[in-house]
Amino acid sequence: MTSSAESATTRTWEGLTIPTAGTYLLDQAHKRVGFVARHMMVSKVRGQFREAEATITVGENPLESSVTATIQATSIDTGADDRDNHLRSGDFLESEKYPTLEFRSTGVKSHSGNEFVLTGDLTIRDVTKQVDLEVEFEGAGRSPFGQDIFGFTASTEIDREDFGLTWNVALETGGVLVGKKIKIEIEGEAIRQA
Repeated sequence: MTSSAESATTRTWEGLTIPTAGTYLLDQAHKRVGFVARHMMVSKVRGQFREAEATITVGENPLESSVTATIQATSIDTGADDRDNHLRSGDFLESEKYPTLEFRSTGVKSHSGNEFVLTGDLTIRDVTKQVDLEVEFEGAGRSPFGQDIFGFTASTEIDREDFGLTWNVALETGGVLVGKKIKIEIEGEAIRQA
């Protein structure tokens, strides 16, 4: 890659090589929208949403960048059909009535090096709460296919009961079947559109 092509796809900001300003879409072939929940107070269950879209607008000032994301509730996958069907039911996501989970960023709260805290509104089952996503910028460049891309990981923890997901079963040994805290883990690449 020549330096002139490189300068057209990336720029330097506070010592980081970042993408130039523009609109980027989450690459469907290089994404994972996952979560981790406690089970029976002794183990963790991991899952993901297989269908998710995101539009990332990288600003001239990177701290004015924004993201909107839509996740299809029915695409939840924990590797167990019975559990997935229960999670889609009215006890949890009620996916027939609320087919999507939505995230809209409202600003960059802070940053240090390649780590950013992105504040936004997360909507689950028609309940919207503010969350802070801890985002790690992984790098930017051009793919062998001529696409301008960048990579990132992000995570946050929510209390599912804040979103009306209150179903649970008390255990005879104490505690509950499903933990209240859910860790959300996102990994992805974004491809320039405009």
